[in-house]
Amino acid sequence: MRGMSGSRACSGFREEKMLDFIKAVIYGIIEGITEWLPISSTGHLILAERFLPFEGTSENFFNVFDVVIQLGAIMAVVILFWNTIWPFAFSKANKTANGGSVIKKDTFILWVKMLISCVPAAIIGIALDDFVEEHFYNPLCIAIALIVFGIAFIVIETLNKGKEPKTKSVFEITFTAALIIGIFQVLAAVFPGTSRSGATIIGALMIGIARTAAAEYTFILAIPVMFGASLLKVVKYGLNFQAKELALLATGCVVAFAVSMLVIRFLLGFIKKFDFKPFGWYRIALGALVIALFIAKVI
Repeated sequence: MRGMSGSRACSGFREEKMLDFIKAVIYGIIEGITEWLPISSTGHLILAERFLPFEGTSENFFNVFDVVIQLGAIMAVVILFWNTIWPFAFSKANKTANGGSVIKKDTFILWVKMLISCVPAAIIGIALDDFVEEHFYNPLCIAIALIVFGIAFIVIETLNKGKEPKTKSVFEITFTAALIIGIFQVLAAVFPGTSRSGATIIGALMIGIARTAAAEYTFILAIPVMFGASLLKVVKYGLNFQAKELALLATGCVVAFAVSMLVIRFLLGFIKKFDFKPFGWYRIALGALVIALFIAKVI
């Protein structure tokens, strides 16, 4: 009897472990889709965790997991935008294009602009990280942010209809515009459900930046921002996790990377033909659903 009981316990442990890896794959898919579409990756991951919590993991594991798996999504941006973000011109062709210089001036300046965009969110994010996590990481706040910024997308796209954008390339973005985009990014640092990409794209559209340029700038701006956010979580909680937990992190990162490669290409193609209104309506519908579930005490 003891042998049968032990066998069932062992089988149950294996099933629980396998189920957690399936959840990690699901979370990776959610991250890969929602990080780049302006619909809030953090909001979706927090909501998903209410229905698909990991079993047998340490108390702070998910707090690190939902941020660190963004590293997989970042690597997709690095690969897809390598020629845009790499500031050195070592090849003969690149040197010729840059007047013989080893440094690509436009790319170097772009990095300076991105760092300027990072400053407001870095200051606020570090200062208010614990407060935000304690007070705003809940379904009701997420729902409100989803709806408010969904409405913002619809209103801004309606107001911009027929207008010619003043800035059509990421390299044309000014230092002032970079700072404004950075200030909008603060909203995503404070209110989960806002969407980092959503906040920065809205800020960019409001100051006359073309959709494609706004999306591309948002993508490459994610590199320093998400590396910084991941580093902040690691410093706060450490990586003293079980081997299983580290494997879950790796699984989530790999899946997020693969999905991100597809989603980024999709979004860039989509916004060449359409505006961001569909994402606004999706945000409103999801926010309303979350409020309904919250009232019904399902979440």
